[in-house]
Amino acid sequence: MMSFKVTTVGASAGVILPKEAMATLKVRKGDTLFVTEAPGGAYRLTPYNPDFERQMNLAEDIMHDDREILRALAK
Repeated sequence: MMSFKVTTVGASAGVILPKEAMATLKVRKGDTLFVTEAPGGAYRLTPYNPDFERQMNLAEDIMHDDREILRALAK
């Protein structure tokens, strides 16, 4: 289990990630992390934007369902 320390950063608060956590998450300094709610009142820290994933899934569905229309529009 890893622990993270909350510290003051200017007028805000920040979390210090150990090198092991950064390696596991495959992130570097300056990357954006997202906090999402998980079942049971827990939280999940991830480098992947869940809104972007949802948008890409919708786009893939549209491209699959309307491929003939999109092919005609591409001409």
